[in-house]
Amino acid sequence: MAPVPPGIRLLVSFDRDQWYRAFTFILTFLLYTSFHLSRKPISIVKSELHKNCTSFNELATIATSNIQQPSLPSLHTDRDCSWKPFDKNNYKQLLGAMDYSFLCAYAVGMYLSGIIGERLPIRLYLTVGMLTSGLFTCLFGLGYMYNIHSLGFYIFVQVANGLVQTTGWPSVVTCIGNWFGKGRRGLIMGLWNSHTSVGNILGSLIAGYWVSSNWGMSFIVPGLLIAAMGVVCFLFLIEHPNDLKTIYAKYSSPGKSVPTKSWNGKNGHTEVYLQYNDNKSQSYDLELLLPRDNVCVPVQPIVVVKSESEPSAISFMGALRIPGVIEFSLCLLFAKLVSYTFLFWLPLYITKAAHLDAKRAGDLSTLFDVGGIVGGILAGVISDKLGMRATTCAVMLLLAAPTLYGFSMISEFGLGPTIGMLLVCGGLVNGPYALITTAVSADLGTHKCLKGNARALSTVTAIIDGTGSVGAALGPLLAGLLSAGGWNQVFYMLMAADFLALLLLLRLMAKELASSKSRPISAVELKEH
Repeated sequence: MAPVPPGIRLLVSFDRDQWYRAFTFILTFLLYTSFHLSRKPISIVKSELHKNCTSFNELATIATSNIQQPSLPSLHTDRDCSWKPFDKNNYKQLLGAMDYSFLCAYAVGMYLSGIIGERLPIRLYLTVGMLTSGLFTCLFGLGYMYNIHSLGFYIFVQVANGLVQTTGWPSVVTCIGNWFGKGRRGLIMGLWNSHTSVGNILGSLIAGYWVSSNWGMSFIVPGLLIAAMGVVCFLFLIEHPNDLKTIYAKYSSPGKSVPTKSWNGKNGHTEVYLQYNDNKSQSYDLELLLPRDNVCVPVQPIVVVKSESEPSAISFMGALRIPGVIEFSLCLLFAKLVSYTFLFWLPLYITKAAHLDAKRAGDLSTLFDVGGIVGGILAGVISDKLGMRATTCAVMLLLAAPTLYGFSMISEFGLGPTIGMLLVCGGLVNGPYALITTAVSADLGTHKCLKGNARALSTVTAIIDGTGSVGAALGPLLAGLLSAGGWNQVFYMLMAADFLALLLLLRLMAKELASSKSRPISAVELKEH
């Protein structure tokens, strides 16, 4: 008999629940990647919107000096010199207003999204959000195709898209929280949260491919991608491990008898026990995912009777009373202000500071997101090792402020230093942002004061990210206003925001440090070290 290939031995070494965890991890990763992929094009197209006006004016001057020169046919020949409404000197303020309309709608909708999401099936809720988000993203691109120059049209599309995109974050965080416990949560969610940077990178590359020739396609292609992922979500997303139990009970062989035991549990719940082949019993509800292959699965679906004492969805004020929610929410407000200012304005800044075209500036801006991937993973690993989420965020915020100042100085000295500082800034800026929106939100959503009520996770996530989205709305708006007086003012604002985020974590950081000093070192901890 031939030996089993090592690759096959590796595959069969994983049990069924591990495969489903891996599948959910990858699927939710791809789903939220498509959300960020569809948000990124606006930052790439910004420099092209105003560049169209200036570049065509130069060509028009040449044409008037040589009247006999034949004109070239183009889809937008009479419009390129003034792509309204971004043809005036206040174009930065108008672009900032578009960012603000999207992010303000996102912030307001996020507070409602978590509460609604807890009361609706996550799979359907997320599917509808992705399909409608794809529709509105494509509508923005169609403005180019149909020569739409109304600011009101673009503002409407941005507001509508901001509202429907709020369905994404609470849904995927709740789903991933259902499948993964607290063990090594920082590392797992640090890896998982890299979807933000991956989506930004892909969005930059896709939008950059068409930005100079047909910027409408820079929106239409990402819009079609997020809509397609919405269909994938509807077909394959498994919200909770328990959802699979009835499936396997339904399709199990009807000819096999199933020995079971029942027990009248607490609060009127009926617990159903499965009899294993080795005569060991285990509660069905206590199974992490699915019974092993040597377990007889019951033929009839198991019905768990819900009683009045079963935990219900938490209220908004109840979520705010969870220790740490307010501090981390306000901290995220300033951390996300910095991150989203880079997200929406970095390509334009590189265009002006490094004198690059829109495509090269968009490609270079992806290095900030590459640094963000590394920063998010490092923040998760360090916080897992130390057991101190607030302290990890505080240290990274402390280092981020002077690094931002260094970036504003070094970016004018050439491409090499700019690349290095983009990577470092991306790691320090996105590290705390990634940690708070994932591992910290999941920790607080399953806090011990909730007494096992896991239904609070979506609301807590929405409160934290919704408050952060207020900063995300303010950052690009302020950047648009301040950049008129010079880019240095924008960087001063970003450094001040980082220091304010740090101050909000001082109480939690002091509590973590005091707790670590007073905690005795057990024999188990000594062995681990």
